[in-house]
Amino acid sequence: MITSDICYVVSAIIMTTILIGVGGSIRVRESTNNACLFILESTKNGWNGHEFLKGTNPTSLAFDPLSSNRAYYGTLSNGLWKTDDGGQTWSNIGRDVISSPYVTSVAVSSLNPNSSNRVNKVYAGTEPSEFYISNDAGDSWIRMEALKKLPSSKSWSFPPKPDTHHIRWIEPDANNPDYVFAAIEAGALVQSHDGGRTWIDRNKQGPYDTHTLVTHPKAPGRLYSSAGDGYFESFDYGDSWTSPMEGLRHSYLFSVDVDPGDPQIVIVSAAEGPGNAYLPENAETYVYRKDEDGKKWKAISNGLPEPEGTTITNIVANPKTKGEFYAVNNRGLFLSNDSGISWRKVDIQWPKEYLSQTPWALAIGNSS
Repeated sequence: MITSDICYVVSAIIMTTILIGVGGSIRVRESTNNACLFILESTKNGWNGHEFLKGTNPTSLAFDPLSSNRAYYGTLSNGLWKTDDGGQTWSNIGRDVISSPYVTSVAVSSLNPNSSNRVNKVYAGTEPSEFYISNDAGDSWIRMEALKKLPSSKSWSFPPKPDTHHIRWIEPDANNPDYVFAAIEAGALVQSHDGGRTWIDRNKQGPYDTHTLVTHPKAPGRLYSSAGDGYFESFDYGDSWTSPMEGLRHSYLFSVDVDPGDPQIVIVSAAEGPGNAYLPENAETYVYRKDEDGKKWKAISNGLPEPEGTTITNIVANPKTKGEFYAVNNRGLFLSNDSGISWRKVDIQWPKEYLSQTPWALAIGNSS
């Protein structure tokens, strides 16, 4: 157990906690002494910030929607971590079952079919691609073996390290508690309709290299995929796909999220290719927006940093607030209150060493 000296001040209405995984890289498989989990908390006087778990290589972050103090942190070489007190302490979990220390994805379902049991399902994915589920908030884990038996698994391969592959993203469906999706980097977006016991293989019309997948509580059946091979949407749980790319001048997509109040408002981050996405010295990245007024994407820049030298942006909507989005890259943390039309830089002390690093994961939590 590791402790921190984070100071908690509760605002009059809602306290927001932001988790940012900074530094290291899934692509180069290296961590640095500056790589860490950076925690920010809103107070009536601004934001309190604190670095945690320095030297870890962040890959993924997830809050538990049922418990504002519970969150999970996946790392590439240090396994999976959990907090039950909003980040004051963290425990390394799952080592008795999760065989790989390379935990490349973690997610928590927003749906609890058993109202008497206030515990949501937790999912974790690793490199090589293995899928795990916990029904008791991470105290115990079950390896779901069926994923590796899919026919497409023979072709899965991660280009920077072609002898292996990993689960890049896990998305529990926002409408059906038994549906869950897994994005393999690279090679497949697959889905299960029974919580991971059995799997449906990739639809070849769909994305090959999904980096982020989103579902929406107001749009049952709709899937939003931000992929290395472009942007994809499905309105029937992946039985058919479209790729509306008009206006997207950059086809290598990384992050996507959707306005909690309007499933038509979609924001993505993009670059020309991976060589322009992750290293500040080579980076040239963009943010695009599409809304209910049309199918065409529009580049947005009001309040965001210039593309040159800006690493690919992680975008996350605040699940409790319509129209509120957060975005993070090496230049800092940015906030939009008008569904991504305009942005402002959040007034925090952004450590100067972060300017040369990539934030790989972002999660937003709220408590009253």
